[in-house]
Amino acid sequence: MCPRSMIGMVICACAPLTALFAQSGSPDEQSTYVSKVWVADKGNGTYTNPVLYADYSDPDVIRVGADYYMTASSFNCTPGLPILHSKDLVNWSIVGHALKKQFPADYYKVPRHGDGCWAPCLRHHSGQYYIYWGDPDFGIYMVHTDDPAGTWSDPVLVLEGKGLIDPSPLWDDDGKVWLVHGWAGSRAGVNSLLTVNRLSDDGARALDEGKHVFDGHDAHPTIEGPKFYKRDGYYYIFAPAGGVSTGWQLAMRSKDIYGPYEVKIVLEQGRSDVNGPHQGAWIETPEGASWFMHFQDREAYGRIVHLQPMTWLDGWPVIGEDKDGNGIGEPVRTHAKPIVDGKIQVCTPQESDEFDTDVLGLQWQWHANPMVTWSALMRGAGYLRLFPMALPDDSKNFWLAPNLLLQKFPASDFSATTKLKWSPDPDNREGRQAGLMIMGNDYAYLAISMDEKGYKLSQVVCKNARAGTAETAVAEQRLSGDSVFLRVRVSGPDGQCQFSWSADGKSYTPIGDAFQSKPDTWIGAKVGLFCMAPAKARRGGFADFDWFRVEK
Repeated sequence: MCPRSMIGMVICACAPLTALFAQSGSPDEQSTYVSKVWVADKGNGTYTNPVLYADYSDPDVIRVGADYYMTASSFNCTPGLPILHSKDLVNWSIVGHALKKQFPADYYKVPRHGDGCWAPCLRHHSGQYYIYWGDPDFGIYMVHTDDPAGTWSDPVLVLEGKGLIDPSPLWDDDGKVWLVHGWAGSRAGVNSLLTVNRLSDDGARALDEGKHVFDGHDAHPTIEGPKFYKRDGYYYIFAPAGGVSTGWQLAMRSKDIYGPYEVKIVLEQGRSDVNGPHQGAWIETPEGASWFMHFQDREAYGRIVHLQPMTWLDGWPVIGEDKDGNGIGEPVRTHAKPIVDGKIQVCTPQESDEFDTDVLGLQWQWHANPMVTWSALMRGAGYLRLFPMALPDDSKNFWLAPNLLLQKFPASDFSATTKLKWSPDPDNREGRQAGLMIMGNDYAYLAISMDEKGYKLSQVVCKNARAGTAETAVAEQRLSGDSVFLRVRVSGPDGQCQFSWSADGKSYTPIGDAFQSKPDTWIGAKVGLFCMAPAKARRGGFADFDWFRVEK
């Protein structure tokens, strides 16, 4: 058992990593990827926040032996429930996903923006890894595995109901299994409540309707995202309140699992520039030092992840540094690393992809459950081939297009470049296009297409896509051939985007207007690739993407 505590019954025995990178390349390929745009490890025994400048919303982290694992909300994006691995809480690699498809599978064949996997909780008990999450339209699900980078079980619906979200289990000393969760007011009609249920011994089903243990309506509205722990005979619930971009982090404790719970604010923005610092995970190192990972909402950049030192004072956590002496921590910008070991390599989540294998990089997600006919990535080909799928009937924009291949923004200043060859069907080329895009509620893209005059490049913008607004072409450029290099640069505190193009991959020419990226529903903006045809169009043609590179 971990020193002094039982963190959700995390078993602190060494875990085998033999299959850790089986899903996408060798261990060396995955563990040594280093971003060209954001590295938190300063190389001198310190780190800079955020440790992940990417949208890993509602992060949860555990330690198993000397290894740390993280998962995060994935909402409608597929594959879902990303699994990241670290040796020091600062350097992270994506090693897999717990969900190959969203469930129910038929329901998520189309994009359900903002639905799907909310605020997962990752735990390890008796040799098994578990993830519990809430789908606000169906209830609380669970998957498990003995290898976090391998195949996970099919989801089990633990507790059915509308508005059940943000679950966290606890395996107690006496063998009983408990679950705390929150409520989504949009479905349940009420929020700001935390509820505890008893689960079956295997953690697969709820045994009762639950009891409310905390009401945040008076002083801590929008309390959500609870995490269950036990320490020194106290049940602890860590939970954020006050809203995603404006809130604070609470800790609650009680000797009885049903309360009453004492409550204390343990992390606030204070004089820092880290707004709404909350919702995350308490982790202990093998030496018993406490740390806390949480997110910060940065609009188009998503909910980026910070790592805070954590201490205990009179049975209460203090997260970050208490700079004004009020007993409440504030976020730190830089700090000594939790573990300083010269054998731990600097690494970051994957971003660029050369498309040289038959497996997509683990950073990529579709906007709905994918179909095998959307793409081809074959051994020896050296490119990703996307086929133009028809837009849903009556669609005026890409909001309901499921076949968008996207990844998270990786930093506040970066460029994404791809080389594209367009091969339209000569008999069915009208309206078909492929290109590079920034996706959100407002979106923009740079696309190659072909009409009766030949090949052309178009910059297109759509404002308020959720409302069904039509796209607008803001710039066009004739091309001399079927191949082109496309680039978008993202920069600034708000994520300003400028598209450009090149015929030779050396000299790039800006095209169109600067575009202000916007978040999607509960997620940040994304960057990626697409190949599309008009509604009801016959299939035909394809686009070959030679590579996708993220750089300064």
